[in-house]
Amino acid sequence: MKYNKLGPSELVVSEIGFGCMSIGTDEPKALSLLHEAMDLGVNFFDTSDLYDYGQNEVLLGKAIKGRRDKLVVATKVGNRRIPGKEGWVWDPTKAYIKEAVKGNLQRLQTDYIDLYQLHGGTLEDNIDETIEAFEELKREGVIRYYGISSIRPNVIREYVKRSRIVSLMTQYSILDRRPEEEVLPLLEQHGINAIVRGPVASGLISERFREKAQEGYLDYSRDALIAMLDKLEELADDSRSLSQIALRYALAHPAVATVIPGASRPEQLLANAAAGHVQLQADEIEWIRTISKANRYVQHHS
Repeated sequence: MKYNKLGPSELVVSEIGFGCMSIGTDEPKALSLLHEAMDLGVNFFDTSDLYDYGQNEVLLGKAIKGRRDKLVVATKVGNRRIPGKEGWVWDPTKAYIKEAVKGNLQRLQTDYIDLYQLHGGTLEDNIDETIEAFEELKREGVIRYYGISSIRPNVIREYVKRSRIVSLMTQYSILDRRPEEEVLPLLEQHGINAIVRGPVASGLISERFREKAQEGYLDYSRDALIAMLDKLEELADDSRSLSQIALRYALAHPAVATVIPGASRPEQLLANAAAGHVQLQADEIEWIRTISKANRYVQHHS
């Protein structure tokens, strides 16, 4: 497993991380998956207070016992549940962030969070107040570093300009190359790293793409999606699967430090970790770009 420094931080993360949202709520099964990932060299685990109503953090907290100092644990804040009501409301206020972190720590059974991420963000937020909350938590030693999770270029630009974020979690894949246009170059320019979610596009970039491609994806129609993935499949062979090629494509961008595919079964986890040994040549990356769409940002993403 290869490890990369995360932006200007002292955090060193495995290039293949683990998006914990996929582990489910069956405790023995979830703990087994998480422990196997650690044994495979995965040291970066991403969760959120939203996943399974906080149960995801609870399970990760149990899994990291005895190994905490060897792992980089990331979680998120900003979506506040209201007792007795369905769903949640967006709350990036300083008061809420400083209160919510207590719950994150309790569920994770830890006294510090390596990477605390704002789980969204809009230009209507009091961004300076949100940044102040994270900076105070840093000074208090409750969090080591902070970042944001967003696909909105305008919001990302503001945090890059006004804060000391070390990372941006964003959706990026062969099928969703929008970050290449503006976001990834911006991060690279400022020494901030991307944490990539959705690198296999919800499982679309896999050997099962024909059955999964029923409704298309972004501005790909079903037929266009299948035609593109048919071409992409030409790169796959016994030494590398479609999903492994997808992970390597995302990691090939210099602004990307780690990808966080999910896994709900041991075989998925093994395939993800094995992508660490897969190679993708520069000419292959260029070929992938020629057969895939740029999917440019439109106004409602900004």
